[in-house]
Amino acid sequence: MHAAGLDVFEGRCGLDRTGFTPPSYESVHRLTLIRSGAFLVRVNGQESFVDCGAAVFTHPGDELRLAHPLGCGDTFTTVEFASQVLAGREGEWGLSVHRLPLDDDLDLLHRTLVAASRRGVDAFAVVDQMHGLLDRLLTAPGSRAVGVYGAWTPRRRETLVAHRRLADRAREALAAGQYTVGLDELAALVSTSPHHLSRVFRQVTGETLTAYRNRLRVRAVLSDLQDGAGNLRTLAARHGFADQAHLTRVVRRQLGHLPSEVRRMLAAPG
Repeated sequence: MHAAGLDVFEGRCGLDRTGFTPPSYESVHRLTLIRSGAFLVRVNGQESFVDCGAAVFTHPGDELRLAHPLGCGDTFTTVEFASQVLAGREGEWGLSVHRLPLDDDLDLLHRTLVAASRRGVDAFAVVDQMHGLLDRLLTAPGSRAVGVYGAWTPRRRETLVAHRRLADRAREALAAGQYTVGLDELAALVSTSPHHLSRVFRQVTGETLTAYRNRLRVRAVLSDLQDGAGNLRTLAARHGFADQAHLTRVVRRQLGHLPSEVRRMLAAPG
């Protein structure tokens, strides 16, 4: 879809490559919002693990390399926008930050915009809402953080790098579908103690492991609902919820809507 300085695309990655691609160079301002899956990205040499809890923001001239240690197939929405959209706002939007947190409200707004576009609603309305999403995403506190993960910084650079890597390994394990493992098992998967993992993950990301895991599980449910899945009991078992009632409670707590309401919001074209 093209309108008002924005080009919006839906995509599914077919690049099955565990190692990093050769470098490519961005020619436009691009925001990529992840709907499912996960991958590694290096922007100008800075490496980040990106999953459905994040967006990637790049600019003309940025060197970009990608890897898919969990395999291909991730789905995403890409927004390319003209330079005039950013005119006078570079300081406001903190353009040096490339990995941006995607909170629950913005994720649901993103998905409902995708659903509206599929239904063929007024492009003006969709683009207007997309500009609103951009404003909210790029002016969020996390978008102004120093570096990728936030303003918290250990005293030694080596410690910061090690903590980032540990948080990324935990993210990768959970993004691979390890929603049912306990904290002890997750810590064993990333070769550390449960206490150290819990503390470092919270310091690096600004949220607890429990909150992060719940967010991933809810977004996996949203992706399945958007793809036409309808049986909530099956979805609960697939994504590690105790039962359908547990899934309903978590979705309502995270999104402020019941799964049945979310299903209608994300309904495919009739």
